[in-house]
Amino acid sequence: MTTGSTPQVAPSHASVVVIGGGIMGAATAHYLAEAGVEDVVLVERDELGSGSTSKAAGGLRSQFSDEVNIALGARSLETFRRFTTDFDHDIDLVTSGYLFLLDNDEDAAAFERNVALQQSLGQASRMVSVAEAAALSPIISTTGLVAGAFNPEDAHCTPEAAVAGFARAARRRGVTVCKHTEVTDIVVEDGAVTGVETSRGPIATDTVVCAAGVWSQALGAMAGVELPVTPLRRQIMVTEPVDFDARSLPFTIDFSTSFYFHSEGDGLLMGAPEVADVREFDMHRDPEWAEHLSGLISRRAPALEDVCVRSGWAGLYECTPDHNALIGSAEEISGFLYACGFSGHGFLQGPAVGEVMRDLYLGRQPFVDVSPMGVGRFSTDELRVELNIV
Repeated sequence: MTTGSTPQVAPSHASVVVIGGGIMGAATAHYLAEAGVEDVVLVERDELGSGSTSKAAGGLRSQFSDEVNIALGARSLETFRRFTTDFDHDIDLVTSGYLFLLDNDEDAAAFERNVALQQSLGQASRMVSVAEAAALSPIISTTGLVAGAFNPEDAHCTPEAAVAGFARAARRRGVTVCKHTEVTDIVVEDGAVTGVETSRGPIATDTVVCAAGVWSQALGAMAGVELPVTPLRRQIMVTEPVDFDARSLPFTIDFSTSFYFHSEGDGLLMGAPEVADVREFDMHRDPEWAEHLSGLISRRAPALEDVCVRSGWAGLYECTPDHNALIGSAEEISGFLYACGFSGHGFLQGPAVGEVMRDLYLGRQPFVDVSPMGVGRFSTDELRVELNIV
């Protein structure tokens, strides 16, 4: 019997061990159990959603330059829209759209191509004029802008709430959730997974799903699978309540600088890259970043210069060389599946990827062909560079 508490000792066996209790792992465990897979174990070394998921901005979009990413984003959006009904759990979904602000003709031309691809796949994306962009997001400065791209169906929500909803549903279907349980080794014999060693004891299994985000490279190494995932620190700031209707604003992104903002309750959540990338497992907040962010605000959203800061945090992107995810099954090790390296858009693709991992385990054809996302592309130079990253 599965309960909401963590077992003192890990189960002795499992049909599947899902490693990582963020959105990817929780969704995968849920969809496996929903499909009738018994003895699914979800292992998380801390609290559920405590890694990159809880540090995410919560954006949900289908505006990508890669066909697979568009499909994964759109499918996940469908799930998030139904979440309250299907999971009986509120995720504070705000469907105010996503607006990309473009300040040069080269980016505008690239977005025109991307929008055409998105439209061909049934998405409501469209290019907008500078005047239209200002009407959608009235607090911006239009200085230097040449165009925008907008999808009114894109949204944002609370990441921790989505993880909690998936985890509760997974538990109800029999998934054992082992929190505060560290994976210390993945046992491989004769080229096949045979078990997982944890801080709460061994688990015999023939299948592991690595959904450990930025820590996936180390887990892959335990099984002899190379997963080129590296950390990139990103910081976020949340303001005190503002004197306008923040929830009416779209998730607004100044594409050339990656400065963005969206509503967070009665205030705003803002983010941007650092002046110099920090590619280490370092989640300390850098006070110099606040000064950098202030400059970006002054340039693109001067109406926000006087807002007061309420809180902030730093988190880690899980990056790959081409900014695209790693999704698939290891060719060299039987029973090792992976879903990681989402380079900043993992939360928004989590539900769809959970379905994909279920289908890969069951030997079904997923709703989208994810074979181009396999790690093997790095040995054949068949990279799929995603352009619409933030």
